[in-house]
Formats: sequence, C-alpha cells, structure tokens
Amino acid sequence: MTRLPRLCALLLLATLAACASVPDRAARPAPLTILVSIDGFRADYLDRGVTPHLSGLAAKGARGAMRPSFPSKTFPNHYTLVTGLRPDRHGIVDNNMEDPQIPGVTFRLSDKAAVADARWWNDGTPIWVSAERAGVKAATMFWPGSEAAIQGVRPSYWRAFDQALPATARVDQVLAWLDLPAGERPALITLYFDEVDTAGHWGGPDSDQVKAALAKTDAALARLSAGLAARGLAADLVIVADHGMASTGPQRAIYLEDILPDGSARTLAMGAFMNAYPTAGREAEAERALLRPHPRMQCWRKGEIPQRYHYGAHRRVPPIFCLPETGWEITTRAWVAKRPIAPGNHGFDPFAPEMRAVFIGSGPSFRRGARLSDFDNVDVYPLLARLIGVPPEPNDGDLDQLGRALAR
Repeated sequence: MTRLPRLCALLLLATLAACASVPDRAARPAPLTILVSIDGFRADYLDRGVTPHLSGLAAKGARGAMRPSFPSKTFPNHYTLVTGLRPDRHGIVDNNMEDPQIPGVTFRLSDKAAVADARWWNDGTPIWVSAERAGVKAATMFWPGSEAAIQGVRPSYWRAFDQALPATARVDQVLAWLDLPAGERPALITLYFDEVDTAGHWGGPDSDQVKAALAKTDAALARLSAGLAARGLAADLVIVADHGMASTGPQRAIYLEDILPDGSARTLAMGAFMNAYPTAGREAEAERALLRPHPRMQCWRKGEIPQRYHYGAHRRVPPIFCLPETGWEITTRAWVAKRPIAPGNHGFDPFAPEMRAVFIGSGPSFRRGARLSDFDNVDVYPLLARLIGVPPEPNDGDLDQLGRALAR
C-alpha cells in the first residue's frame, strides 16, 4: 500500500470513530423532564404537614419560593414560566384582555376560541415549541397556551383543558404517554393541577378545603412517582405554582361607585386589581377620579406603572391600572349582591409574601438539600432549557439562582 492510500484509510477510520463516539442528537434520547404546576400553591403550604410526598421530594432535591410576575394571575404567570418572558413582553397581560390588532375580540379564560387562537400567544415562544423544533418530543397535560398552534407549532401530544378530569386521570395520561415506544415517547411533559387554587378561593388559604386539596394533589404526585419507578424511568421533576393566595373578605372592599363617575370608564377585571378603559370624551374625568390618592388603592396610567413591576409597555396593557393593598378587593355593590367576596384571592403585588409560589426541583439533575433564596419566576425557563438540552430563546430569566441547585 502506498503512503497516500494508507493516510486516506487512517483518516476514514478516524472519521468513523468520531461519528460513533458523538452520535447525532436526534438519535439520543433526551432526559425526561416533567414540569408540574399546582395552581395557587403558596410557598408556605409546603410546611403545613399535609403534603408528605412533596415534602420528601423537596428534602431530596431543591426547594425555594418564587415571586410571580405582575399581575399575579394564572394565565400571565403560566406563560411566563414556559417562556421566561414577563407578561409585558409575552403579551398575556391578564386573564381578560383586549388587543387593538385583534379588534372586536375580548380574550377570556372561558372563551375556548380565543384560548386556541395563536395570535394571542405568538409574542412568546414556549419551551415545548423550542423542544419540538429541536427534535425533542413534548406533551402537555394542560397548560395555558398549549391548545394553540403557537408560531405554527404544537406539542406532539396535548389535551384540551377539562377541569372535571380528576387529578389521578391526569397523572395516568402522563404515564400512558411514557408507555409509548422509546422513539415516540415525550422527553418534556407538562402537568397541571387546579384544585388547590379553587379551594383557596372558596375557602381561603387557611381553610380545611385547602388542606384537603393539598393532600389530594400530593397523593396524585405520589402516584406519578410510583408510576415512574414502576417503569424504571428517572425523571427531573420541576414543581411550581403560578402564584400564592391571600385572605380576602367583604370587610375589605373598595367600592368603585364611590370613586368613579358612572359611565366614565369600563373595566374587564376587578378584584385583586382593576383595569380601566376611559370612555371616549371622558378620559380626563376618569383620570381625575382614579389617579388621585386613595386610602387602600393606587392607580397609574399605563406608562407610569412603577418599574419594579415590569409592566406597562405592551399594547394590551389597559390605559389605567389600579392595585389595592394585599387582601383588599376592588368591586361594586351590584356585583357583591350577586357574588359576595370570596375568602381568598390572588393578583396582588407579587412582592407580597402571600403571593410567593412554591418551587421544588427533584431528580438526578438536582443537588440534594439545595435551599434557594427567593427568585423571580422568569428564572424557571432557562432551567427547563438546560434540563432538556435545547438552546433557550431570548428571555428575562437567568440561572444565577437555580443553577446552584443543579448537581451537574
């Protein structure tokens, strides 16, 4: 054999060896990551002695408390958790909102057509879209936004939200997806529970209803862990909440008719905050009424909301936004006559202790016994991207805090 063919043969062997040692990413199974949201799970609920399985996961992994993004409502914060963007950037600025680019439509949680309309969601890129684009299969067992083809992409597997579906059935659907053949099995899964939030609203954060809902959800997660163990699957569990819960009641009411002249503005939301849209021609009248000092409430023009809230630039933010003291609600006597103020609510200042949300990280990627200082919930997204091995989209979070919880 001459020198040149021998050299070519050696180069070919080296190339083949390199290909064998570094397989194509699409051929490698991604580590299993399950993102779990327990809606309304206040950070200190974990210390109430009614969630033994969750407490065990926290003891074996990482635990912390998260500040929700502003406003501390369900849809804005769930979308922040999976995009790493604050509501003012991803566009889900409230559970109820309008958009000048989508005229004649009001986005509401109960409007299934609006919830499935990607135009409301396209300002952000959720982690399941990034995963699918990178060849990592995703499954969403309920999550705000997952019913829309965001930027033209859906998760490989998803279910339309059905509040009547029991927690155990939701877990069983996740386990059924994990029973698929290896090539079809999702590597990123979201799982959502809502009973703790519902109990917090109707019973208050210190109620027996909340204790029962906590125990029930804890049992569902124990079922998930048992199912993973039975299948021999190691998984990183990232367990979060969208917000906490504060005590409220009829004795802490701010009545709008005592402040705002009738017909001078309309609102899409009252309660833990209020958005206001002045009537054409009566803008100055509405501003005089709302922007003056109030004993238990402060209102701002859209562009003057304090910087710490990172809110006020998006086109969907209302012209005037009002925030009461934590535990106080903005309402009307006519509304209270139909529906009295419930014992619990959220949407208040995200810096209030009652609004802090739980965080637990458990699994092979997490360091045992890691205890985290309070952090902003935008930081969860870059953690998810790290865990599933996809490049993160531009976002408002970082791994300065949560990176310390990782074992590797």
